[in-house]
Amino acid sequence: MDEAPPPSLAGLSAMGAEALAARLAEPGADRAALIRVAAEGGVVQAQLLLAQMLLDGVELPADPCAAFGWFNRAAARHDMFALNMVGRCYELGWGVAVDMGRATECYRIAAGQGLAEAMYNYATRLAVAEDHAAALDWFRRASSDSGLIGAKAANYIGSFHEDGWAVAVDRAEALRHYRIAAEGGDFRGRFNLARLLAEDGATDEALRWLGRVRETATAAFMDKAADYLRHSSLQEAGLAALLGEEPPAC
Repeated sequence: MDEAPPPSLAGLSAMGAEALAARLAEPGADRAALIRVAAEGGVVQAQLLLAQMLLDGVELPADPCAAFGWFNRAAARHDMFALNMVGRCYELGWGVAVDMGRATECYRIAAGQGLAEAMYNYATRLAVAEDHAAALDWFRRASSDSGLIGAKAANYIGSFHEDGWAVAVDRAEALRHYRIAAEGGDFRGRFNLARLLAEDGATDEALRWLGRVRETATAAFMDKAADYLRHSSLQEAGLAALLGEEPPAC
């Protein structure tokens, strides 16, 4: 039995957003070619997919410069996720020279349109610039996101309360926000919650949260966390929990 021919560009363009996303996600040898045809035809969802594939080197050879170009084309169609990714490219030098000013402006515009990822990224740039009051405001906005972005923002809010940036030092509020971040899946929030719990003498709970840090943590963060624990009150027990090893014998 002959396979059905691939849909035309007109057919893809006529699909609803959910149907189009499902069609472009279908596995197959022709998926990358189909996405490219749709992207070249102006389908924004396809432009975003193609850009990410080229950035990550998934199903296509990695080409950061081409990825940057496709993110720009989607951003020109007023897609705020694409504009946020253009900002990421400028911030991290993906396919373009690093330009923090342009990165911040991309984040600012997309954040103003309500994109949680951009709110978080804009807040982070403001924090680096030590505009703590504005950064806290945007982290608070980003924290309303129900996913990981909200959890990551909550961790930052916890840090602001712990360190007294733009607000009075409030350890209880710091602990509350770290818990929100930890429960939402943020590895930094899990570590910070464990750190304060250990200071409060809640060692067992601290060790449980340390044991969950590695679920999503980066290798660089794991190295920093391990170094901190070697000089903390938790020492070997904390390091064992972090790394998923057997605790040392008493």
